Amino acid sequence: MIRVFVRHRVADYKTWRKMYEAFEAERRNMGASGHAVFQTIDDPNDLTVWHDFETLEQAKSFGASAALKDAMAKAGVQGQPTVWFAMQAH
Repeated sequence: MIRVFVRHRVADYKTWRKMYEAFEAERRNMGASGHAVFQTIDDPNDLTVWHDFETLEQAKSFGASAALKDAMAKAGVQGQPTVWFAMQAH
């Protein structure tokens, strides 16, 4: 399993959250199986999100998706997100 972490700022959390939830079916269709959203303590518009994928190829394809980029723009994501891929250590 590959976990993708994404950190980004958004213009307004409530607006972003509505778009995030509306994109759920699309995420699942692209192979995302789990997720969580975190806000920093001092700034509710500074978010870190993770999603799980079975393979690195699925995760990278999801990240490169035009549909994802369009949804992020509509949701008010500001600037370039920080993205990293990880797998659980054993």
